[in-house]
Amino acid sequence: MYTRDIQAPRNSPIENGKPLAGTWNKAFTQVDLLDIHRPYAWPLPRWLMDWRIKEWECFTMHDEHFFLEAYLANFKLYQIVQIFIYNKGNKENYTFRKLMPGKSWHLPSKLDNASVECRTPGFFFRIHTWLIAGTVKLDIDIAASKQQPAFTAHLAYDMSSKDVTPLVVSLNFNERRNMYAFKAMTAVRGDIVLGGQHYNLDPGRCTGFFSDSKGYFPYHLKGVYCGTMGFDSEGRRFGFHLAENQAKEIRKNNENALWINGRLTPLPPVRITMSNEPQSEWVIQDVDGMVDLVFTPKIINKFGVNFVLSNGDFFAPMGQYNGMLLSAKGEQIQIRNQWGIGEKLYLRV
Repeated sequence: MYTRDIQAPRNSPIENGKPLAGTWNKAFTQVDLLDIHRPYAWPLPRWLMDWRIKEWECFTMHDEHFFLEAYLANFKLYQIVQIFIYNKGNKENYTFRKLMPGKSWHLPSKLDNASVECRTPGFFFRIHTWLIAGTVKLDIDIAASKQQPAFTAHLAYDMSSKDVTPLVVSLNFNERRNMYAFKAMTAVRGDIVLGGQHYNLDPGRCTGFFSDSKGYFPYHLKGVYCGTMGFDSEGRRFGFHLAENQAKEIRKNNENALWINGRLTPLPPVRITMSNEPQSEWVIQDVDGMVDLVFTPKIINKFGVNFVLSNGDFFAPMGQYNGMLLSAKGEQIQIRNQWGIGEKLYLRV
């Protein structure tokens, strides 16, 4: 069975100007990739190196009423906020999106107590990461338009529980350039108001993922990501995140993991294949017999960006997972018609 070393906590994924590779289960004190010495073969000014670092934070939330994904991304040429929400009751889905040129803000280099917000007329999005207080909070307030209703959400991710074990990784693209990711599955409490209807989120029934990512990603950035969360047939809180990216030595370290009641199982690298277009079924498998899943897209969410010298295709369908995962204890976790999301990203920036 696949295993991976979990290293002792440390302050940063950078040492003596070089990026480290590894897996941890506690947040770094600080992640500032500008501390890497000479990430490119030729010397570059600090402002230009900063432009090469891409970063985003992502939230997912799932209960018996809703599936929500929200993310704030800073690609330096432009910034994107997107919220996707699916109402299981009436089977309606909405996408709220804001594309802004330039880089008016950075995501924080620390998660202990920092905030970032995006505010434009009729659109407010704020993240407060406060790990020293055991919480991460997301606030969204979007005015109604001719096409979509007003939407407000106040979500609090409970990081204080002993059942929360994050996955923290640093993955190298080469000797001097890397990516970092923090992922944690938690109970979620809060409120959602959609179209004038108020819904209270019960942390005993609502589960979510929070993730924070930064990297000197390749100019042609490609990746496929899969994940979901909820409760299994025994009532245990569980979730998984799987990714296929451009990092090297993914057998030693990757960003794949399974959580069951807070217990973390690092998973092996996976291959995600699609028979035709991304609208077709996604087959997700490994060579160790720990991952055998099929993702069937049901609701298509896609858009493209063409901006100055950059373009991108974002494809993020919502659908259902079926199959099996194997935990570190050798237990088979059966997945049956579990709602989740998949993402296929291509970005030239």
